[in-house]
Amino acid sequence: MTEPPDLLPLDDAAHCLACPRLTAPDPPPRERIVTTGRWSVAHAFNANLEGWLVVLPVRHVVAVDALDEDEARELGPLLRAVSAALRAVVGCEKTYVLQLAESEGFNHVHFHVVPRRADLPDAYCGTKIFGLLGNASLDVVDAARMDELALGVRGHLVAAGVAAPS
Repeated sequence: MTEPPDLLPLDDAAHCLACPRLTAPDPPPRERIVTTGRWSVAHAFNANLEGWLVVLPVRHVVAVDALDEDEARELGPLLRAVSAALRAVVGCEKTYVLQLAESEGFNHVHFHVVPRRADLPDAYCGTKIFGLLGNASLDVVDAARMDELALGVRGHLVAAGVAAPS
């Protein structure tokens, strides 16, 4: 089956907004909390919730079933460790882990690891949590605070042996 000529292919890395962030030479802590060589962890840049993290494959991939064996093997333990680190740093009772990769320019597979605090309003529970991402009526988490959280999460991941110190 061929694609309609007026649509960009979903795997068009040239139009991916995540890829340049993944290859930036000296990003702030919030943009590269850790990298394992196959995966990178960052604080979501447009989050209205402290500690909203994303886990992305370093390689441009647009579907979970396109992950190679090594990426797939590493993913589960990494998501577990990121969730544990996030719980320790922000004090949430659990985390949500979601993967959609549907926003324009963000087809690159990425897993949202979102802190679910006990005091989260019902209006944002479950999939409604996305109301706290890019919500123009709320303040985006301050860059300095994102960096502070990133360094805390990094410390936990390094201590857990998931990532090497940077």
